[in-house]
Amino acid sequence: MTYFGVLVVFIGIPLAVLAAVTAYDVRCGRTSSRLAWAVLLAHVVIALVYTTPWDNYLVATRVWWYDPALVTGITLGWVPIEEYTFFVVQTLASGLWLLFWMRRLWPPARPAALHGWLRWASIGVFSVLWLASLGVLVAGWMPGWYLALILIWALPPIGLQLAFGADILWRHWRVVLMGIAPATLYLWLVDAIAIGSGTWTINPDRIVGFYLGGVLPVEEAIFFLVTNALVVLGMTLALAADSHVRMRELPVIGELFARLLPNAWVT
Repeated sequence: MTYFGVLVVFIGIPLAVLAAVTAYDVRCGRTSSRLAWAVLLAHVVIALVYTTPWDNYLVATRVWWYDPALVTGITLGWVPIEEYTFFVVQTLASGLWLLFWMRRLWPPARPAALHGWLRWASIGVFSVLWLASLGVLVAGWMPGWYLALILIWALPPIGLQLAFGADILWRHWRVVLMGIAPATLYLWLVDAIAIGSGTWTINPDRIVGFYLGGVLPVEEAIFFLVTNALVVLGMTLALAADSHVRMRELPVIGELFARLLPNAWVT
């Protein structure tokens, strides 16, 4: 199966369905705010900018590769144009899926207080994981190379999200769970199909050798978990009223935020 074939069949069709459901929700009066759409588009841009150099490094160092016969041959750097398209459509699909659930589960019942200790616990746990991943790279342990590169790349932004609002995300746990879990499971299936058909290949010398279902390297499973988490956590925090309050309390940044968003728009 060609790379664009994978994108059209397994991402394009669900994306079209989500777009149709969104249009139906609009006709039924369940609309998303202007801020929600701006946040979604911002995440598409961030995904492109943040992932491009990292993914180019992976291909350049042969952590993974694609079959030249199954791509158009158009590359930017080391990566085929299909891969950049994947960055965009995955982010759009994950974001639309999250907004679907936000329109149905938002806002949740509000407890008396936020649990600030969750933020400090998140900082501690993610710092240890990041340092351990860095240690794998420094030690040059090749079977852990891909996993370490994923965690080195993904943990800093996720850690920042949790440091800012782990307690806010916990308050919205139903939306977060529905945003991450089904989308991640689906992309695991898509990835397994693409690997099985030879569309792309993960270097067996750069992985620990544990496979889900006998096909999907655990590193790939973690990759799609963290990429969906980046979108869902980021969008949830950007749209939560509690985040708007917290932003206004920050020095300097809070004043700028209050000027840009005088009202706490919700989805």
